[in-house]
Amino acid sequence: MFENIRLAFQGIWSHKMRSFLTMLGIIIGIASIIAIVSTIKGTSEQIKEDLIGSGNNTVTISLYSGDDTYSADYGSSSNAPLLSQEQKDEVLKTEHVENATFYYSRSYTSNVYYGNTSFQGGKIFGIDANYLDTCGYKLRSGRGFVQKDYDDYRKVALVDSNAAESIFPGEDPIGKTIEIGEEPFTVVGVVSQSEDALPNIESISEFYEYYQSIMGTVMIPSKCWPIAFKFDEPENAIIKADSTDTMSTAGNAAAKVMNKAVSNSSGSSKFEYRADDVMERVKSLQKLSESTNQQLIWIASISLLVGGIGVMNIMLVSVTERTREIGLKKAIGARKKTILHQFLTEAAVLTSIGGIIGVVLGIGLSRVVSKVAGSPTAISVPAIIGSVIFSMLIGIIFGLLPSVKAANLNPIDALRSE
Repeated sequence: MFENIRLAFQGIWSHKMRSFLTMLGIIIGIASIIAIVSTIKGTSEQIKEDLIGSGNNTVTISLYSGDDTYSADYGSSSNAPLLSQEQKDEVLKTEHVENATFYYSRSYTSNVYYGNTSFQGGKIFGIDANYLDTCGYKLRSGRGFVQKDYDDYRKVALVDSNAAESIFPGEDPIGKTIEIGEEPFTVVGVVSQSEDALPNIESISEFYEYYQSIMGTVMIPSKCWPIAFKFDEPENAIIKADSTDTMSTAGNAAAKVMNKAVSNSSGSSKFEYRADDVMERVKSLQKLSESTNQQLIWIASISLLVGGIGVMNIMLVSVTERTREIGLKKAIGARKKTILHQFLTEAAVLTSIGGIIGVVLGIGLSRVVSKVAGSPTAISVPAIIGSVIFSMLIGIIFGLLPSVKAANLNPIDALRSE
């Protein structure tokens, strides 16, 4: 085997220009495929990051009434299910759930005032102690909620950076008093979500989807929610999965646990907790992007076919040139198998070198495309390994006919040839 590889390199080096032109089709084909696959993978990762943020892995589980999300903004429902502490604990123990938070929410915030300024367009949340950590919030100034705030029903509040600018333009919000449902709450801290937890908004539809997050959020301790809004309300949840790939599984499992509250609540058959399956949206967009690029891969594969035919042609020429060499080897006892392996190895080495050069060129090409077109790319190691192996197989497949021809030469006729 090693002797055949040495002879292959020797033959390639002795006909450098011819060998390079033979490899050219393989090089172009492999480079094109690597560049396309890198673009596909980069686009897929960008789609995922745009929709769910980088490294956030959170899934929102909302209560639905029929086909619409349940809202307590315009009144209450005595049939709406309430979660028990046991169910919350069970969600936290669910497989692939790293953390979980349960919260109240209102999107109708005109009952939040600072003096004569009304907080419009944002949200107000009643949060538990896990909320900030689960959703990727960082404290910017002041303090966060402490256990005493929950135990003593302290009327304190947090605002995010957007709400602080909206409610307190040009002022330090720490220590200011806002009214929520005609109850005074003291602002004790300003928070903001880390950039990794935020989706990238690049279209008007995405802007409307995340509009309320942009306008800002006011948060109060969940224990104080009945003080501000006067009656019990159902909670929603946000769970943090241990990886992006387990988001759907963890979200659906947590929703199943929370739906036990629905089954235990009389007259609540129209209610259901459902996980917002962002990963399904990610996969559908990725599938659409990949299906388009798959066509480009098939087009690029045509050059591999052309390159394979070129390899077959040059190997047939090589057999013709080396007819006397083959005859001599057979005359001194070389078997058909030995001759066959020698020429197959030469064809495989030729295309493998072309594959390696193509991979290097493809990585460089993907970088150029990324710079020029502004599209993201990500190098796929399996694609690189697969491309080199595939180029070797092309050499074996298209080198088979010339190798068989060489192996079947009659030694006497071969020795007579000029």
